[in-house]
Amino acid sequence: MPSDQDSAIGLLYSGHHSWLHNWLNRRLGCRESAADLAQDVFVRLLRSRQPLSLHEPRAYLSSIARGLLIDHYRRRAIEQAYLESIALLPPPEVPSEEERRLILDTLERLDQLLDRLKPRVRQAFLLAQLDGLSCPQIAERLSVSRATVERDLAKALHACYRLRYADA
Repeated sequence: MPSDQDSAIGLLYSGHHSWLHNWLNRRLGCRESAADLAQDVFVRLLRSRQPLSLHEPRAYLSSIARGLLIDHYRRRAIEQAYLESIALLPPPEVPSEEERRLILDTLERLDQLLDRLKPRVRQAFLLAQLDGLSCPQIAERLSVSRATVERDLAKALHACYRLRYADA
């Protein structure tokens, strides 16, 4: 038997899904992607389990959809950068399609993790991992103490550890 929450979402779906799909389609220019994201909005509502008492349902739905659009564009940018980087590889080193999917999934999860970090923690982590800077070099670059950099890196690495082993 559906809950009151499920019934409210069902009414919201039947009353606004078509509008939301069209709203997303105007922004994406792709009916299939718009359909996927519209469904994702309602899946997010179902998973949230927060009581719904909406005075402006379309504003609420478009707010959720905007966040999903940002995620969508972000995923596309990550995928494009990855595809450009593997295009430079010699043919024997190009990963299989299955490996590509795993790598892209990992990159997306890492991007989401980095986005949740405080800006200085994220910057210290990226300076260490991508630029290969040492703690003293990062401290100088960020104008903070070495101990602060070490704490920031520990936070970032702990977040990576949780990301890696949360699903294991």
